[in-house]
Amino acid sequence: MIPELLKKQKSYLEPYFQHLDTALVEEVVGLLQECRGAMIFSGVGKSGYVAKKTVSTLLSIGIRSFFLDPMQALHGDLGLVGGPDLFISFSKSGESQELIDLMPYIRLRGAKSIAIVSNERSRLARLSDTFICLPLERELCPFDVAPTTSTAVQLLFGDLLAVALMQSRKIPLEQFSQNHPGGLIGRRIFLKANDLMLKDSALPLCHPGDRLIEVLHELSSKRCGCLLVTDREKKLLGIFTDGDLRRALQAKGGSALELHLQELMSPYPKTISPDLLALDALRCMEEDPARLMTVLPVLEQGSVVGLLRMHDILQAGLS
Repeated sequence: MIPELLKKQKSYLEPYFQHLDTALVEEVVGLLQECRGAMIFSGVGKSGYVAKKTVSTLLSIGIRSFFLDPMQALHGDLGLVGGPDLFISFSKSGESQELIDLMPYIRLRGAKSIAIVSNERSRLARLSDTFICLPLERELCPFDVAPTTSTAVQLLFGDLLAVALMQSRKIPLEQFSQNHPGGLIGRRIFLKANDLMLKDSALPLCHPGDRLIEVLHELSSKRCGCLLVTDREKKLLGIFTDGDLRRALQAKGGSALELHLQELMSPYPKTISPDLLALDALRCMEEDPARLMTVLPVLEQGSVVGLLRMHDILQAGLS
């Protein structure tokens, strides 16, 4: 049953992608782009939920918008609508009486209107300044009644408008992040290397002239899986890892313990700045699947200020 439903669902969505009037979509996006007031979305029933979701997405990218219940608008809330505003209504049939009753008053208040319907001959389409018809073959519902495919294409179209506005307005990540301080999105766009890195006495540091046997305690006690080899001013010269230790012991046996770190370290390791997003640091560590990095030195003006561990990034829930 489920495979057949999935096949039908895909089939019923195809007309939307194949026959949507992209030139008209560009025109609608242009109207939204030119809007100097608020974007006011409305709808009845399931279309109303889609309108609310679209508003939520627009608000998340910093675009002033809100949902207006058509019945409440007819009983006082119409005062929210003004001349510079743009009124956008979702309706599959375009015959929702509440919206149709509202349209003359939207026009009286000087606001422009856009109808998003699946019936180009509907009264709502005729009463609006602009309308766009979302192609619809039929509902997934076996009776072709319950809003299923129709709300799916409405959701797709609402997201299309939001992302098109993001691109046309060149909304930067910083603006987006201001509206997402919590949850996984907030962590991904706020947490920086500086927030997660080990600092000060927690750093596993040594000098190039140190013998391996002299720094084994530092390697073990700091539990970072590495040593950062620096000069006296904390300029990074190289890195020595648990893997380097195993390889040195396998190649030279106990005599490796008498070698200096400058003979054993890996010079020119990858590094990051403390202001880099922790998510970008994770991508840097995973850049080469054949050589995944578990630690990443953090430098500021060439000096070691921290060490970022894969473990801490995963603990922060960024993966």
